[in-house]
Amino acid sequence: MPTERIRDHAGQGATTVAAHRRRLRADQARQLADLLRRQVLTGGYPDGTLPHEAAIGADYRTSRNTVRQALGLLRAEGLVERLPGVGTVVVAEKYPHGLDRLMGLAETLREHGRVSNEVRSAGPVAAPAPVAERLRVPVGADVLYIERLRRLNGLPLSLDLTYIPLDLGTALLGADLENTDVFRLLEAITGQPLGQAEITLEAVNADAHSATVLQAPRGSAVLMLERLTHLADGRPVDLEFIRFRGDRITMSGLLRRSL
Repeated sequence: MPTERIRDHAGQGATTVAAHRRRLRADQARQLADLLRRQVLTGGYPDGTLPHEAAIGADYRTSRNTVRQALGLLRAEGLVERLPGVGTVVVAEKYPHGLDRLMGLAETLREHGRVSNEVRSAGPVAAPAPVAERLRVPVGADVLYIERLRRLNGLPLSLDLTYIPLDLGTALLGADLENTDVFRLLEAITGQPLGQAEITLEAVNADAHSATVLQAPRGSAVLMLERLTHLADGRPVDLEFIRFRGDRITMSGLLRRSL
């Protein structure tokens, strides 16, 4: 092999090794960020201050550069910030929303503060075909449509779009929708408990309307929960499309494996 080709090959090898090391360090930083994020979100730092970088590196047996990259990822998420003379501190809180029990938002988050509802719209609308099919009403039949901005301790948390069969929805129009969960109202109106719900959870980009209402950057990712809730007798009574600010909520549940 000519000398020039040997040098070129050696140079390419060095570049490949350097790229591999950078990729490995980035992978390790993501792994560490996942572990630290869990600590941040579950109150693992009671005083709101993370340990020094050297201490984190020693605890997780990783380099200081990897620790800095991991903390940078958490800063980019808005969870922590670095304060001169103080260190890295928690600056945002995410609230837990359970997926293993059928509960309204106020019931789920009652330990974390007051959930308030700003009713932006409430009234009959003609049911679009997908809504009519899921609520088992004729296409075009009137259903009650409710749009609410949900706040926790005054901060925008979710934008809820709800469809309810009109025979039940009529009674809701005179109810206190600002301070009472729809779930509780439905149980009171029907005289029976809710039974089960089908849910779909996905990340979507915030449209202009949702971003404005939630005070989130347009195009930012939000968690979208679609939920169809049934009464205990199986009747579908509540179809919701709930957009959560992803930086203020976490979803969790207990899953059991059945064979």
